[in-house]
Amino acid sequence: MKEMSERRESYGYLIDWIIRFGDLILINSFFFMLYFLFCKEFIPEISLSYEKKIEAILLINLSYFVASTFVRFNISSNIISIDKIIQSSSYFIALYIVIVTGSFSLFDILSIPVVPWLISFLVLGMLFCISHILFRLMLKAYRRKGYNYRRVIIIGGGINGIAIYNELVGSDFGYRILGFFDDNIANIDALPNYLGDTSKIQEFAKKEKIEQIYCTLPGNQDAKILELISFCEKNMIRFFLVPEFYKYIKRRFALHSLETIPILSLRYEPLQHKSNQFIKRTFDLVFSILILVLVFPWIYLIFGSIIKISSPGPIFFKQKRTGIKGKEFYCYKFRSMRLNAAANSISATKEDPRITKVGLFMRKTSIDELPQFFNVLMGDMSVVGPRPHMLKHTALYSMLIEKFMVRHLVKPGITGWAQVTGFRGETKTLADMEGRVKKDVWYIENWSFFLDLKIIFKTVMNVFKGEEKAY
Repeated sequence: MKEMSERRESYGYLIDWIIRFGDLILINSFFFMLYFLFCKEFIPEISLSYEKKIEAILLINLSYFVASTFVRFNISSNIISIDKIIQSSSYFIALYIVIVTGSFSLFDILSIPVVPWLISFLVLGMLFCISHILFRLMLKAYRRKGYNYRRVIIIGGGINGIAIYNELVGSDFGYRILGFFDDNIANIDALPNYLGDTSKIQEFAKKEKIEQIYCTLPGNQDAKILELISFCEKNMIRFFLVPEFYKYIKRRFALHSLETIPILSLRYEPLQHKSNQFIKRTFDLVFSILILVLVFPWIYLIFGSIIKISSPGPIFFKQKRTGIKGKEFYCYKFRSMRLNAAANSISATKEDPRITKVGLFMRKTSIDELPQFFNVLMGDMSVVGPRPHMLKHTALYSMLIEKFMVRHLVKPGITGWAQVTGFRGETKTLADMEGRVKKDVWYIENWSFFLDLKIIFKTVMNVFKGEEKAY
């Protein structure tokens, strides 16, 4: 048993080095092929001396270790999603591009045209992400066979203890739950593997080389919890305390501190960080300017003309909607309906007689939403976010749905997570709107730049594929 445990731990330490070694092989092979293509095939006049080749190899590898000190991959982490792997790998490559390009320029190593250089790094980024995803999948398969796992016990067999067990029990996450300790005899029959009362924890943990302890004991057992914390720190065991309020708040939240006093925020909001706000706003500006310059003019000429010919009235339709923090703003669209008195109070329905023929096409292809990129440019909206509602609907649903106003903590979007996951268009029942709100709140709590890109990609795919609720 001791020999197997030591071997398992040594394999665990090797995994991060295996990842680094694989990365270096990929990067060096990539630059070798890049040099061969540019210097031997496309631009033969570019050539490097032996000394410059040695400098290039050193800079290529040194840049990797410099970039890896700022961006952590966490591929070997017990629980990490594919999205996070792609995100961290992309951040790494972006930083690596800057460091390598700067190093090559500083030491006058190699001069390659900008466009081929950027395309080459785009290819490297794709290869890098694919290699990390494949490694993660192989690691999960390796863990399913019983290798590279962490030995865990759970203290307390109540609702929270069972919830922790259900989250960790998947062996492909790399956890082996040896069992439960609990003083409450009433919980014994419901536990998957009862190991004894809490007085036996320390002896068992030492004997079985426990690496992590999850404690779900109630707060009225302070002395026992403090004793466990002291024991874990003396024996280099990681201790995790599951707070009692998990029974009431079953969502992602943020824990802050005011000096030494812990403060709990009801939800984690990535967009509260200034750096994330800057990233999102920069992307909004760049993306909206590109759409308004490259796509909007000819869409306006074509569909603006058809709108004017097909029915009397303006090309654009503007409507007051609820924005960030409840602020009202005018949302712009291509007019898709005939002029009517109910436009600001009744949403479009299936086979709505107010919708013109060209309007129906624009709605199905989302062309009617293009003018909202002006809203993005003005700062009232974002490319991605919860869809803004009419003022009447905001007043109504804020009274009927408890978390409805939470969706206004961020800017509304042209498209959103709810729209690409089945909650676009008409909401026939209160349950439909509750589902949309749930998706919007999830987006606020789980925002990332790559999630925005994913939503934009799914939106474009849905335009070509067609959506049942697009009317």
